[in-house]
Amino acid sequence: MAGGWSRDGAVQDQIEDTVNDAVRGARARMPAGEGLEHCEECGEVIPIRRREALPGVRTCVPCQGERDKTVVHSQINRRGSKDSQLR
Repeated sequence: MAGGWSRDGAVQDQIEDTVNDAVRGARARMPAGEGLEHCEECGEVIPIRRREALPGVRTCVPCQGERDKTVVHSQINRRGSKDSQLR
């Protein structure tokens, strides 16, 4: 049951769109193409097991851990309240 001016199922559609955006973003950040033997950040050797597990990997584990600390959020505001749109 939807409230206000929204149609039935609108909230679920927003949830699904948010999840789909997150999945697309994660796939876009996955390594692709030719991998490296040495980390592009620090120059250390990337272990062969890591290169086999992640084709296209370009960083060592510590450098990738630092990159992963930076959280990237979607720029799309799907909340319906006016307060959230004013931020």
